Amino acid sequence: MIKLGFWSRRRHHLDKMTLKELVKAYFQYYAIQAYILVAIAGYAYALTAGAPLAGLAWTGLAAVLIYPLAWYGIHRFILHGNWLAKTPLTAPVWKRIHYDHHQDPHDLHILFGALYTTLPTVAIVTMPVGYYFAGWPGAAFGLATGCVITCFYEFCHCIEHLSYKPKNPILARMKQMHMAHHFHNERGNFGITNFLWDRVFATLYTNERRPPKSVTVFNLGYDDAMAARYPWVAELSGGVAKGTPRDRRRDVA
Repeated sequence: MIKLGFWSRRRHHLDKMTLKELVKAYFQYYAIQAYILVAIAGYAYALTAGAPLAGLAWTGLAAVLIYPLAWYGIHRFILHGNWLAKTPLTAPVWKRIHYDHHQDPHDLHILFGALYTTLPTVAIVTMPVGYYFAGWPGAAFGLATGCVITCFYEFCHCIEHLSYKPKNPILARMKQMHMAHHFHNERGNFGITNFLWDRVFATLYTNERRPPKSVTVFNLGYDDAMAARYPWVAELSGGVAKGTPRDRRRDVA
């Protein structure tokens, strides 16, 4: 799990990358390597520990069903809850895991989740249900499944920001809805690959019926007034970002 040459040379922006370059970068990124290793280890332990296969199967199914709801809640109420910017302890975390991503949505290094936050979160979401169905082997199986789902989410997230028009209509629709979240109004379309919970909780919108353009779509509400009161994100950013970064000129077609 080391950052190879591709990552040590320069920063990478998905709006200037090809699909081939993305695949190369994806498998060389240390967090993706970590997820793959944890998945292999978790499955190996679970399948050799003598746990009932039915319990493991229920664990896998539960992880697949719970993950989208957990992601929706985390994305909507934690990542978009700028309350994390209000303490010096949590401000750097919020800046890294989401504020910077909305400031520059196509920066690949920022797009990938920070491993120190993602892996514990996946464990919290998937291991208890696995333990319920099959003890510690089930917990390991749940964590492994969560890591596989995370890899899938991360790759789809990359495709959504890549300068590439998907031929698959489902993926193309996902990309359109996620781009609206980044460039039109951040208060909806919280899903990445699954927008079911947006529909359930009435936060889903399409280009045909979308809300007004948000003035906080790039700063998530962390404006000059908020920075004056809670300066830590601004200090880490060298000032509140409020101009027009190179990709803010884009909107959703």
